[in-house]
Amino acid sequence: MVQWKDEYCVGVQLIDEQHQQLFEIANRIFALLNNQLLTDKYDRIVEIIEELKDYTRYHFQSEEEYMTSIGYRKFLSQKVAHNEFLEKMDEIDLSKIDDGQNEYLHEILKFVSDWLVFHIIKQDKLITAN
Repeated sequence: MVQWKDEYCVGVQLIDEQHQQLFEIANRIFALLNNQLLTDKYDRIVEIIEELKDYTRYHFQSEEEYMTSIGYRKFLSQKVAHNEFLEKMDEIDLSKIDDGQNEYLHEILKFVSDWLVFHIIKQDKLITAN
């Protein structure tokens, strides 16, 4: 489970709420991973991955608009990090999901949760440190 902690707050309500939503999506991936009643999770995995991609794009756009509005000096490095994450998400191989659902889902969850926590703590928190 990917637990939201107060230390992840950046101090901008909209961004913090969107980060919490990303954690909620990651937790649904975790719940699906641990659901032993479903033998074929493929359709649900694809659905959650698409939701994660869509919401992440929405969040990044919103966060980038906020950074632009305050004249954030490290905007370009944030934009690069966002684009790299989206590229990685676009590289998800749906055929691998079908071959080893739990293993591949675990890899996706680990990537998303590690990236999200690292990005918030090391980059997003700098937005309000100016």
